[in-house]
Amino acid sequence: MSTTALLDTGNTAWVIVSTILVLLMTIPGIALFYGGLVRQKNILSVIMQCMLIVGVISVLWIAFGYSFVFGTGLADSGNPLSYVIGGFDKVMLNGITTSTLTTGNIPELIFVLFQCMFAIITPALILGAFAERVKFSGFLVFTVLWNVLVYIPMAHWVWGGGFLQQMGAIDFAGGTVVHINAGISALVMAIMAGKRRDYRVGHPMMPHNITFVFIGTAFLWLGWFGFNAGSGLAADGIASNAFLVTHLATCVAALTWMAIDWIHNKKPTTVGACTGAVSGLVAITPAAGTVDILGAFFIGLISSIVCFYMVAVVKPKLKYDDTLDAFGVHGIGGIVGSILTGVFATQFISGEGGVEGALYGDWHQLWVQVLATVVSIVFSAVMTFILFKITDRLVGIRVDKRVEEEGLDIYEHGESAYNH
Repeated sequence: MSTTALLDTGNTAWVIVSTILVLLMTIPGIALFYGGLVRQKNILSVIMQCMLIVGVISVLWIAFGYSFVFGTGLADSGNPLSYVIGGFDKVMLNGITTSTLTTGNIPELIFVLFQCMFAIITPALILGAFAERVKFSGFLVFTVLWNVLVYIPMAHWVWGGGFLQQMGAIDFAGGTVVHINAGISALVMAIMAGKRRDYRVGHPMMPHNITFVFIGTAFLWLGWFGFNAGSGLAADGIASNAFLVTHLATCVAALTWMAIDWIHNKKPTTVGACTGAVSGLVAITPAAGTVDILGAFFIGLISSIVCFYMVAVVKPKLKYDDTLDAFGVHGIGGIVGSILTGVFATQFISGEGGVEGALYGDWHQLWVQVLATVVSIVFSAVMTFILFKITDRLVGIRVDKRVEEEGLDIYEHGESAYNH
């Protein structure tokens, strides 16, 4: 890190704004999106899980998470462990002052906080898979373990100089680290936690507040501009492209889901349009810094079709209870986006000497993307299985039958969202 370079106030201002936008994605974005989709008796449990994540993950990240991901102690000493963990040199932000600069000539302190917001939202995505049936204490223990043993290693591998980054894997803003990681964990958690007691295939439990779902989607859409356009750490052409392709892919995905809904179910639904928009946001995330509008259009189109099929056809057929389709949208959308990055990446965006996808003749990048995707899936699935078993043994995961029937809000938090 340099202390002699001149601070870039424009880049710094943009990353500060982006950090605020990414926090809005979890609170209130995910809290309202997921909270509106669950039943009335469980909305506060979702809100409280989001609040817990913001608090506990932020403390862990500043204490040692940042150092484990972006520390350079091991790499500087030539230790081969640097391929799997950053180091201990920045624990408690050791050595980082107000004048320490990082990529983009921004203060490293704001980079710490920007990356903290990614560490926050990733476990928040998982909670949608096992909503309405998990103990708050179990959720706390699992979230802490998962952050330390799954998110932090993956973030280092892809962004902090680890082996996937060294291999050339492209993940501009979190396709593998955030969405595949969270989505696969969500599926494992949903299966291992078991179905909700009143879950019946073909008899959907209706969202209690679709207006909240829409507001949550709006916050996610808005926040995603910070998520993607902020990830270049500069107010420049790449940020502008990321902003543009993020919006375009999301629009295409929302319209595609709406059209399929209209044809398949005879009516275009608000929940469907919102879900489609999120699938587009997810899929464009890894590609936002390397694809143009052609890539954005097809990534939005393909992700929406594939995610709809997973949610409407595959899930009922396999009969797993992914409460709010965390796997069907984030896991599958992340996989689609990560792989299609290897198809549509172009030097027209990344610049001369930048990456090219299979569409432009470089099949190598596609295979790198596939390998990074497979590594993410396997690591996340295996670790989540282990951590579920540990958490269940320590404090238990599933709430009692009576608690589930009468609602987590009253039994777990002593409150009701709607006091008539």
